[in-house]
Amino acid sequence: MRDLLPPSVAVAVATAADFTGELHPAERACLSATAVESRRREFTAGRVCARRALGALGLPAAPVTTHDRAPVWPPGTIGSITHTAGYCAAVVAHRHDVRALGVDAEQHRPLGEGVARLICLPEELDWCAAAPDAVHWPSVVFSAKESVYKVWHPLAGSWLGFEEARVRPDPGAGTFTALLRPERHAEAAAHGIPTELTGRFVVEGGLVRTALYLPAR
Repeated sequence: MRDLLPPSVAVAVATAADFTGELHPAERACLSATAVESRRREFTAGRVCARRALGALGLPAAPVTTHDRAPVWPPGTIGSITHTAGYCAAVVAHRHDVRALGVDAEQHRPLGEGVARLICLPEELDWCAAAPDAVHWPSVVFSAKESVYKVWHPLAGSWLGFEEARVRPDPGAGTFTALLRPERHAEAAAHGIPTELTGRFVVEGGLVRTALYLPAR
């Protein structure tokens, strides 16, 4: 993720040891007693990376708990965590530098037709079909929308569906633009969220990685 974000954002990518690292008791309490092993490993790596990223900002490695399935960051900070098979990363910034952060990583592979139609608007599917075929573009659109949601939710406090943002990647620039549907414009304005958001993406090593951030005002 370091290649997708400005220097003001601290980035920590999990090592193999982080998936079996130590959790703070407050973090451990956020895990369901019935959580499967893969969920425990992902959660652990995310929190270990989050605390390491906080340390990179010169802050105490405070516990990062959970509320409404989202990380709760220490006062004065904002961050995002992502994980997929074999990969996990956390990013953190001071709120005086960054208002909102969203990062996502997905496996670079074709989406099933039904899944693609659930995630992508018809015009997005048309664009993907015509785009260079070395990339599974619906996976890029999916990841970008996940990053958009991670920026939207902490600020607006509401759900943003896949159909409520139209994503258009720019293959040459390694960027994407997300346009919010007009029905959400008033809500976006109320929370200071632009209706057009621009992020970055990269496809390499079997992964799609996307990142989006809003600078502090």
